[in-house]
Amino acid sequence: MLSSVLRSARAVSVNVEIMRAFVRLRTMLAGNVELARKLAAQAL
Repeated sequence: MLSSVLRSARAVSVNVEIMRAFVRLRTMLAGNVELARKLAAQAL
């Protein structure tokens, strides 16, 4: 969250990398039903 508040070039690049990591995670979960099911069970 701090990287989205700061205005430096480094903060912006860190924020972009964080977003890319979440997109990759979502893609992995979409492709692996068993892993998604295990994570959903842990969340409950």
